[in-house]
Amino acid sequence: MAVEVLLDAGVVTRCRRRVHLDHDPTMRGAELAPPDPTSEQRIADAQAHRVRIAEWLRTETDGSWAFIPAELSSAERAELTRVALREGVAYVWGAVFPLDRDGGRRGGINLLVRTSDGYVPVLVVRHRITDPGEGARTTVLPGVDPDRAEPDPRRKVRSHPRDLLRLAHTRRLLEAAGHAERDRAIGGVVGLDADVVVWHDLTAATWPGGRTALEEYDERFADRLAVARAAASRGEPLAQPSRILECKRCPWWPVCEADLAKARDVSLVVRGEDAAELRRAGISTVDQLAALDAGDESPIQWTGTTFDDAVALARAWLADLTVVRRVEKVHVPRADVEVDIDMESFGDSGAYLWGCLLSGADIGVEQGYRAFVTWDPLPTDDEAHSFARFWAWLSEVRIRAAALGLSFRAYCYNALAENRWLYASVERFAGVEGMPTREEVRRFVESDEWVDLFRSVSDQFLCSRGKGLKVVAPVAGFSWRDPEASGEASMRWYRDAVGMDGGVPDEQQRERLLQYNEDDVRATHALRVWMSDEAAHAVPFMGEL
Repeated sequence: MAVEVLLDAGVVTRCRRRVHLDHDPTMRGAELAPPDPTSEQRIADAQAHRVRIAEWLRTETDGSWAFIPAELSSAERAELTRVALREGVAYVWGAVFPLDRDGGRRGGINLLVRTSDGYVPVLVVRHRITDPGEGARTTVLPGVDPDRAEPDPRRKVRSHPRDLLRLAHTRRLLEAAGHAERDRAIGGVVGLDADVVVWHDLTAATWPGGRTALEEYDERFADRLAVARAAASRGEPLAQPSRILECKRCPWWPVCEADLAKARDVSLVVRGEDAAELRRAGISTVDQLAALDAGDESPIQWTGTTFDDAVALARAWLADLTVVRRVEKVHVPRADVEVDIDMESFGDSGAYLWGCLLSGADIGVEQGYRAFVTWDPLPTDDEAHSFARFWAWLSEVRIRAAALGLSFRAYCYNALAENRWLYASVERFAGVEGMPTREEVRRFVESDEWVDLFRSVSDQFLCSRGKGLKVVAPVAGFSWRDPEASGEASMRWYRDAVGMDGGVPDEQQRERLLQYNEDDVRATHALRVWMSDEAAHAVPFMGEL
């Protein structure tokens, strides 16, 4: 007898191997990675966000409402949803659909909105869904009528493929239940700011290659359903383990890691499609990759690296080397006056701390570490004041250095994060006293004074175990004082530091965050000093492996 498999919307953005393991009866009782507290807290925050939105919409929106209690069983919730849809309730919150046994689907949606021709789904998420620009089709909340959506002159859609795929899954469930609109397939998303609904046409060619969201969803879902059915029936697995970015937060990683290490799988050093292509070319292990001659013709077309680098990475992995040099001589731009900078943010809510380490020539400003921070829970207008203080201090350092005829540079590790909040701060808080203009920030970011040390590491080193600061800085002899130091842990510390969950703000966690930030900027400093002085003779050159 065939085993029934019913999948939710999440499978289309999950690794195929994870889908297999989730449905493989032989894996019951396997040792899994412990739950990630940061992920669990993120889920709890999203749920609290949805509760606030639901209560607000109910009080501000005309029309009948049905609230499906989350504490009921799935079957009970599905029956209440079925009754609400049959009766034509205007708004259904917390809907759960009857099982779509023919399609292999199950699931629900935050909100269903009745139109003249059926129901459309609305997803409520805790991330930002638009950027400054134009073209997004929106209705201003609390209005959730898609027929009143208009092109927004101030917003453009921020890409979130997962949101579109979840809406497509709901569309198929609505069709199976007989309550989908006939003439159009649309869905809405309410984001973190909860000011508008962004409406998406699921039949528009918005996906790479001119595909629609529904076409992309249908193909992915059919694939994951086949993988799950093969696993559930103990048939030949349709998905094998391969290391990808998702692995570090997957509960099945201990299982896959053991399998990959035992097989010495090539994905341990080469990720994604490159690893898959190598296997198709008959190169499935690190050893086989390391044995290739980088001077020979490449066995595949590379997307994430180069042939020479891949071979060197494999050889570094076999030699248990964290980093090897790609260049004969390592170079880092240096200056008379130097500042190392690290920013701490809390998700999409804002940047609450800018930490700086001043070193080099004396310019009449006290050297060492300083932090510009707000402990008001984000989002808060006080974020503008802490950023303005940071920018004023940085500007003073630059001006003093220039007045003395001294060169200046500021350093960070991976400027994508810092640049995001540099620009976001001046856009969100334009007009606040002391706030620079976007043009001032742009001139600084695009100048030689702003150095992304992550790029320097990427250009000059191969890193067999990742290029994160926590991986690379220890090679330079640096260590963090807090054994739990990580970006994920800092999110938990921040909640306690500001009393986000209703408790008393924890002064010890504030000090912990300041120490963590200080260590990050000192790690950046230590890494670039090491790269300037010792790296050329301390790290093997890839040509020597």
